[in-house]
This record gives sequence, structure tokens and C-alpha cells, in this order.
Amino acid sequence: MVIESHSRQETYELGRTLGQQAKAGDVYTLVGDLGVGKTVFTQGLAAGLGITEPVSSPTFTILQIYEEGRFPLYHFDVYRIGDVEEMEEIGYEDCFYGQGICLIEWANLIEEILPERFTEILMEKDLAKGFDYRRITVTER
Repeated sequence: MVIESHSRQETYELGRTLGQQAKAGDVYTLVGDLGVGKTVFTQGLAAGLGITEPVSSPTFTILQIYEEGRFPLYHFDVYRIGDVEEMEEIGYEDCFYGQGICLIEWANLIEEILPERFTEILMEKDLAKGFDYRRITVTER
């Protein structure tokens, strides 16, 4: 499925819709350049899960856990991960294979440990179509 977003609000709403449809154990990978809207999408997904606390990118902590929604949200940002062993130290398997919702930014950096099934969300800019334009491709893997 390919969605064209023309604003931050549209990107947020897509995330919110997916959050409302999420089921226990769902894993989403979020791939896109810096500044493409991954955090806005994640904020929407969290809202769709019923999470009201502020959601930000866990760039320096690698994992942020939000537990107040319908399901826990395990929000990973693996941009600064050195190797897969760091993920093992965090205990990623409990998150990837648990009953919460997993969202992994920069998941392409840890492809070898991703679950067999997940939903990939690829976010791309196209400045020719406007500063706020995003092409968002959602693929079941």
C-alpha cells in the first residue's frame, strides 16, 4: 500500500490509524532518512494505541517503553547501535516476541534479528512535490 502524505497531520493520522488497528505482538519497522517524519508517525501510532504521554525519538536511549495504552509500545531507535549484541543486552527478544507493539526506527540496520513477519513502513521525501510531501509505503513482510 502506498500513501501520499502532504502534511505532518496526514502522517500523524496514518500512524494513528495503524495504532488503532494494531494487535498484540505486531512489529513495525520504520525506515527513512533523517527528518522524514518518523517521530510524527510514531506519535500518531502511540495515540492510536491510547498513549497520551509525550512520545519522542529514543535516539540516545535506543529503547523507550510506553505502557499506558491498549498494549505496551516498545519504541526502538537503532540508528546508533554498534552491533546486534547491543540489542541482546537490551533484551530485544522480549519486546519483538511479546504481547506489546514494537516500532523499530532504522530497522534496516538490524535486519538479521528482525522477526520473520513484520510490517515495513518506508517513508520518502520528494521535494519536487512540496516540502511536506511524503511517500509512505506500507508492506507486510
